[in-house]
Amino acid sequence: MDLITMRHVHKVYKNGVTAIHDLDLSIKKGEFVFIIGATGCGKSTLIKMLYREERPTDGQILVGGIDVAKIKNRKIYKIRRKLGVVFQDFKLLPKLTVYENVAFALEIFGLPKAEIYNKVVKVLELVGLKNKAKQYPTQLSGGEQQRVAIARAIVNGPKILICDEPTGNLDEKTSMEIMNVLEAINKLGTTIIMVTHDTEIVGKMKKRVIELDSGRILKEYQEGEYVHEVN
Repeated sequence: MDLITMRHVHKVYKNGVTAIHDLDLSIKKGEFVFIIGATGCGKSTLIKMLYREERPTDGQILVGGIDVAKIKNRKIYKIRRKLGVVFQDFKLLPKLTVYENVAFALEIFGLPKAEIYNKVVKVLELVGLKNKAKQYPTQLSGGEQQRVAIARAIVNGPKILICDEPTGNLDEKTSMEIMNVLEAINKLGTTIIMVTHDTEIVGKMKKRVIELDSGRILKEYQEGEYVHEVN
């Protein structure tokens, strides 16, 4: 079953730059998909359209059966509830503890404190940070901060997790630790779409890979087909 479908999608910015050209893409429930390509190929634009930070100029984007391109701004929350987003720079609130950073994502929905506590503890355990709940972001390593960001993104049980260069600021060892966390989340049923420049990681993970070039799909690799080339 396709969880995400993009049909004849174009994106032209106001300055005249065409970021996406007539793109067709389908992603099934439970898949782990990498989006790769050189800087400026359209990777970030593609995922921003999925969570409606950007609108396509033309074409159809279905996320969980909802047409993202046509949904009114006041109903964007219906899309946002279906997905979580993890960024390269963590975006944690420095004056809140690990627990509070993750709980904040639930408090905006007005959930009971006991339910929030149970959900936060569960995801912190999943990402290996249960013993860091009372610490602040500045007391954590970069890898630990990214784990908090992942926990915050999945605490509401989204169907889709979008990761925008989540290992971009991390060393090789820490990057693989983050990938192991993401793989564990994927095995629990969450569909993961990850944009990355790190083709070495892509080669190791052996997932489906979409390679973009100038806003078009240059090549698609099924699980295990992508091979990292050492320069």
